[in-house]
Amino acid sequence: MSDSNTTAFKNPSSFILLGIPGLESAHVWISIPFCTMYITAILGNFTILFTVKTEPSLHGPMYYFLCMLAITDLVVSTSIVPKMLAIYWFNSREIDFSSCLTQLYFFHCFSVMESGIFVAMAFDRYVAICDPLRHSTILTSPVVAKIGLAVVLRSSMVVLPYPFLVRQWPYCRTNIIPQPYCAHIAVVNLACADTRVSSYYGLFVVICVIGLDVIFIALSYTQILRAIFSLPTKDARLKTFGTCISHLCAILAFYIPSLFFSLMFRFGQNVPLHFHVLIANVYLLMPPVLNPIIYGVRTKQIRDRLLWLFTNRGT
Repeated sequence: MSDSNTTAFKNPSSFILLGIPGLESAHVWISIPFCTMYITAILGNFTILFTVKTEPSLHGPMYYFLCMLAITDLVVSTSIVPKMLAIYWFNSREIDFSSCLTQLYFFHCFSVMESGIFVAMAFDRYVAICDPLRHSTILTSPVVAKIGLAVVLRSSMVVLPYPFLVRQWPYCRTNIIPQPYCAHIAVVNLACADTRVSSYYGLFVVICVIGLDVIFIALSYTQILRAIFSLPTKDARLKTFGTCISHLCAILAFYIPSLFFSLMFRFGQNVPLHFHVLIANVYLLMPPVLNPIIYGVRTKQIRDRLLWLFTNRGT
């Protein structure tokens, strides 16, 4: 299918992904940092999974949720980056309509899932600090499994309407998507029908799902901070707060770029399109890259296990 195929069609057989519009000549150079970030994300998250699996002392609620976070980061990055690199390296810009919807679903589903995992981790920190004596009885393995299942089911069901709504719209304008992956709003914008249902539902997901997650996390940390400030000594307060640093850093790495990107998308009309796309791509890869680094550096049990693995390999 030609890039210039913008004639009227009701149901396109495929879409054309443009990569970074306006910077096609620099795609090979642009691919280097993204490829490096992707490799770092793969190695880092698999290291987290291997470390938790092989160390019995890490078989607890916090680390089970961390493993869920690592799996989610692997799926989010893998659903986007391989096709992105194929565009940059081989100019493979065409994507089948069904493949586009599949990519769209997995990307948004696991992004919502990641938000839910942060809520579960915040609840774990709340119980551990505000009711430490009951932590092991409240967050048992079956309860952790049920929380994980609830997070998976919620994200799967919430995002499920996305591809069905996208599939029903007629596409008579163009089949060119000015970015290197199929995002919900990017595909909807190509339709030549009244797509307010898709737009409103996307807004509902952002406000009523992601927004509620942020509120639950904020409420959890309000109670956590109250409990910390009620401790008798400064050392006890610092030590207790230190157990939350990794989670807080991961939350900031996930939500702050998302907020910045949303504001730029809505109010940065004068910002060049290629800058929008570059920022969006960096935003997608930041959490998968940073999360294993944050937890590997900040969590003593993981750090000690990794040091033991590396120093005892040859013994």
